[in-house]
Amino acid sequence: MDQFQVYTDAVGGSVGLSALVSTLPLITFFIMLLGVKARAHTSALVALVVAILVAILGFNMPTAMALSSALRGGLYGLFPIVFTILSAIWFYQITVASGRFEDLRLVFDKMGNGDVRIQAMLIAFCFGGLLEALAGFGAPVAITATMILTLGIPPLKAATIVLLANTAPVAFGAVAIPITTAGEVGGRSLEQTENIAAIVGHQTPFLAFFVPFIIAFLVDGWRGVKETAPAAFVIGLSFGIAQWWTSNFFQYQLTDVVACIVALGAAFVLLRFWTPKGVPELRERLGLEVDGHSSDEIELPANRVWMALLPYAIVVVIFGLANLGTTIPNWLKSFQIKFAWPGIETGKLLNATGGEVKTDYSFAYINNPGTLLIISGLIVAVIYMIWDEDGRYPLTWGQVGKEFGDTAYRMRWSAATIFLVLALAFVMNYSGQTVTIGEFFANLGPAFAFFAPVLGWVGVAVTGSDTSANALFANLQVTAADRLSLNPDLLLAANTTGGVVGKMISPQSLAIAATSVNMEGKESEIFKKVFPWSFVFLLAVCVMVFLQTNILTALAPVVQ
Repeated sequence: MDQFQVYTDAVGGSVGLSALVSTLPLITFFIMLLGVKARAHTSALVALVVAILVAILGFNMPTAMALSSALRGGLYGLFPIVFTILSAIWFYQITVASGRFEDLRLVFDKMGNGDVRIQAMLIAFCFGGLLEALAGFGAPVAITATMILTLGIPPLKAATIVLLANTAPVAFGAVAIPITTAGEVGGRSLEQTENIAAIVGHQTPFLAFFVPFIIAFLVDGWRGVKETAPAAFVIGLSFGIAQWWTSNFFQYQLTDVVACIVALGAAFVLLRFWTPKGVPELRERLGLEVDGHSSDEIELPANRVWMALLPYAIVVVIFGLANLGTTIPNWLKSFQIKFAWPGIETGKLLNATGGEVKTDYSFAYINNPGTLLIISGLIVAVIYMIWDEDGRYPLTWGQVGKEFGDTAYRMRWSAATIFLVLALAFVMNYSGQTVTIGEFFANLGPAFAFFAPVLGWVGVAVTGSDTSANALFANLQVTAADRLSLNPDLLLAANTTGGVVGKMISPQSLAIAATSVNMEGKESEIFKKVFPWSFVFLLAVCVMVFLQTNILTALAPVVQ
């Protein structure tokens, strides 16, 4: 049987030279994206070609194996990643098509008691996080930016607010696909992937706690922070605690869904007993109607509020049942496709130490986030069709099917990008390019732990996706961890959380925000506003990760 073994000194007998050559695909990707300003899928395609050439010519990987590795990664990109994202966006579109989304927007308007600072927290952070949990990939920024504008907040402030709010939820965005990808590309088991989520759940809540305070500051300066401190405290703390609990003790794919619902509920309770101060003066300073929001005059019965929130409750129930105990999950997992991947069957690829690389493909077609979201969406659609007493919210099966088709069409280039980025990642991983870069960076010693989040930050800043950044650097982080006797799951979590704070400065996010607030061509102005926040958050994450390698090891458990 033909075998291929990875050698980290394949180019010129030097690890340093081999690592330098191995960076060519990544450098190509970044140059195409930022220098040539090519579209993401074009950049990924060119980088993939370079990665295949490096694998064949530089690392002596057989051509058939290199091509087969690309297809193996691409299929994983489609199922489950693209399938999950497609299902999540379709689920959200059902609420829009039914008209219930407008009711949800009114709920946020009414909850803030006319205080646009609190309304900005609820919309940009809580609801934006909910959209990130279900859709991600720019949807939260685009949707919440337009909603923030309707509050009367100036465009530049609105763009800055939504970009900054779209941080803490990103790690668990699109039903935690970034973490699932980190585990898969990093060669981690299901238990280890859950451990990655748990460690991220010890990191992002610290960021989440401060976000509502920063939103209040951006809207109304230090006076806004002082006057809304109780609301910011309750929203940030409840979100962070729920994020920590769900990622560690429930179902990590639902972390953002649960955290956002809990934060909204906590805010609702607080606002029943506490009224923000200085609202008339605030509205006068911002040039708004002092008497309040026009939505205050719109009647919103309790049944409409419940029906607007119902889809997210159903998601929690469906995911909870699918992972309750062991009987149901094991039965659902029995429905899967699994086979040895042609050309690189397990046993044909050997890592740098001579161990076999597992390459079998498996896809649990029932017990995966995409299918569970489709089941949830169908249940929501049926309920909306049945309970529409006054004909206010017409929804038909034709609309449901059309939304799925329209979503798939709109996602075609995003799907191509994900397919190609995962193909690139698998070629680099299986040929030994990633492990070689990791071995070289391991020469930094224990200091590497401090800089590990920077890789995720750079990756997301360039690609606009925490999923893509994890696909590119997950194996590198694991390799460095192994060489330095660090916790691989911690460094994978570091890559994920570092990427979270890079989201706000990515060209894609800036372009989406600029378009949504009618500032096309002024992305640089938005960048100047958000970059300092991104850099401060990055430093905080770097310090946090470094402390988790020594003083705070209890927050980064090891799973063998």
